Amino acid sequence: MNIEILRDYCLAKAGVTESFPFGETTLVFKVGGKIFSLVDTESRPTTINLKCDPERAVQLREEYPAVVPGYHMNKTHWNTVTIDGSVRSSEVQEWIDHSYELVRKSLPKAIRDQLN
Repeated sequence: MNIEILRDYCLAKAGVTESFPFGETTLVFKVGGKIFSLVDTESRPTTINLKCDPERAVQLREEYPAVVPGYHMNKTHWNTVTIDGSVRSSEVQEWIDHSYELVRKSLPKAIRDQLN
């Protein structure tokens, strides 16, 4: 999985926007104006920060060496995933889906309704 595939996967979700609010190397994906994913465009291998249920976040960190507490994020709710081939693309996509849904569920009902 590379940065172009990550980008396309995130942008395919309803209501997603992309921007570079933290400088030209951090690609940020939002839904309803709230961040659900950040990609470091310069790191090699690529890294992606994803929101995660706190219990699941700890479980993933214990199971996968490529998953660590979120870099520059709330360590309880965010993981940083290194895309180095040690985690299947389908799992990374599942984690992106989880992050997107966590943020989407936190949005006001009126905004959620617009995304349907």
